[in-house]
Amino acid sequence: MPRRTCRNLFLLLVMSLGGIACQAESLPDLIERAKPSVLMVGTYSATDSPRFGFRGSGFIVGNGRQAVTNAHVLPGPEQFSTERKLVIQVRDAAGKWVMRQVSRTRVNAAMDLALLTFEGEPGPPLQLAELAAREGESIAIMGFPIAGALGFSTVTHAGIISALTPVFQPMPGPGALTGRAIRQAREEKFNLYQLDAVAYPGNSGGPVFSTTSGQVIGVINMVLARGSKESALSNPTGISYAIPSAHVVELMRTSD
Repeated sequence: MPRRTCRNLFLLLVMSLGGIACQAESLPDLIERAKPSVLMVGTYSATDSPRFGFRGSGFIVGNGRQAVTNAHVLPGPEQFSTERKLVIQVRDAAGKWVMRQVSRTRVNAAMDLALLTFEGEPGPPLQLAELAAREGESIAIMGFPIAGALGFSTVTHAGIISALTPVFQPMPGPGALTGRAIRQAREEKFNLYQLDAVAYPGNSGGPVFSTTSGQVIGVINMVLARGSKESALSNPTGISYAIPSAHVVELMRTSD
């Protein structure tokens, strides 16, 4: 092949790659696109004050009528009554909060994940990454830190994945700590994402985005705090943890 032809092909390739890079989604664009999909999870009762009791963050997935949050965000059975219902609040086309009742719940307690099916109009689902993210990857988290203390505005914090932290499936009790159970626990260990990003109570259940792909790579499930829970507000560590989104994909497949 003549040198000039090779050079032209090389320049064409560089220009093509440059064009693709120019089309990459910026963080402001990602926030604008994702905000309508990030929601609040809570309870509603006409006799409660306030009527809506915020419990955590979540986000829309699947067919647009499903939402993901943490299992620990959900209220216990003793907190339900004939009047108090599990609900989500999502933004409508005009940007106003509207309430949707949850009609079905599927929980993976070991992974601290819950898949909610809600009534009403579908919302814009977020895309879930099935492959594991890498250490050092740039991320953004979205949710409702400190519940309604700052108003119910969707807040974004940015950071990186600082480590992949292995954890084990919890044992049901001391009597279950047999040699076989310990070997099985080691085989069933999984990784959490340790994030160098500031999160607060209220962020639980919110999405973690790759700022490179724009996909959801994880779900915030806990914040490292010094001392009491209140210290997470006054003296945050800047260390949070998230469940990889592959476990959300698995939960969705088993719920079909």
